[in-house]
Amino acid sequence: MLKIIDRYIIRKFLSTFFFMLVVIMVLASVFDLAEKLTEFLENDASFYSVVFDYYLNFIIFYGNMFSSMIIFVSVIWFTAKMAQETEIIPIWNSGIKFGRFVRPYMIAATILMLISLVFSHFIIPPSNKVRLAFEEKYYRTVITVQDYHAEFPGNEAVYFKSYSASNHLIHNLVIEKWNDKGEIVSFINAEFAENKPDSYEWKLRNYYKREVGYPKDKIFEGANLDTTFKFSISEMATRENIAEAMNYFELKDFIKRERLKGSSMVPMYEVELYQRTSYPFATYVLTLIGIAVASRKKRGGVGINIALGLAIIFMYIFAMKVTTVAAIKLGFSPLISVWIPNVIFGFIAYILYRKVKA
Repeated sequence: MLKIIDRYIIRKFLSTFFFMLVVIMVLASVFDLAEKLTEFLENDASFYSVVFDYYLNFIIFYGNMFSSMIIFVSVIWFTAKMAQETEIIPIWNSGIKFGRFVRPYMIAATILMLISLVFSHFIIPPSNKVRLAFEEKYYRTVITVQDYHAEFPGNEAVYFKSYSASNHLIHNLVIEKWNDKGEIVSFINAEFAENKPDSYEWKLRNYYKREVGYPKDKIFEGANLDTTFKFSISEMATRENIAEAMNYFELKDFIKRERLKGSSMVPMYEVELYQRTSYPFATYVLTLIGIAVASRKKRGGVGINIALGLAIIFMYIFAMKVTTVAAIKLGFSPLISVWIPNVIFGFIAYILYRKVKA
């Protein structure tokens, strides 16, 4: 049963968080607009598209990404104010233990953590599809790929010299297929190839096709050929942030397929998948640190608590960046790398908690 003090702290926690979230996201949107306004005007982006297709989804994405850190600053801010206004001392003098004082904080943190978890895995990905589509149309440079090579499921190897999204054409496409014994069974070479959007349908131009068989091979040549393959250009010409537009199940399947292809991007996609869970859970760690840092009245006032909190945030961000780079570039386990900052700062939170509790 929630008591008056519980409801008071939960209300303070949530109201401060949402207020800071709105302020920070509005400022972020203003700075982002100042940087990209020229591109939007040059590409004739409509007001509706800029506001609803881009900035609405921009706020949802980055607001969720940095929610645990905004929670941390919020906890320090309103807890430090409570301490400065001597609201906390009477609570403790009434016989309430520190662990009991922390309970409403954890309830509020759990509410925000669950919201962030659901958003990260299922709501933000479709939102990102709209945002990324807007960026492709009005802001980002055209996707180009050079000297592509990959192996696809079904014993197929795909090569091509170049691709540009401006004309949707592949130059010098080569597809080899072999059996389980490693013997070539077919070979296709096309001077140009074009994939029908959102499908596995292809149009080859100036093509040569050879099917290996006994007693002799079959050879086909021609100017145009409509055919299908088990892959699309969207699997070969993608930006690094393509995983942001996939929900949990889509991303799991995508990673599995990329691993079969031997893609070097698999660790980056796995980091994206695991961060969607680790970031929300960081809420507990940062909330506990925030309480421990701000619950004691300090001579420097609220400002010294905010400064200390920002220092901790910078260290946390630095730790995340280091472990992420280690996973992507050095071959460390993405799962372990993503959770290491939470473990380290969880240990720090425990030490601070024990110190304040004593």
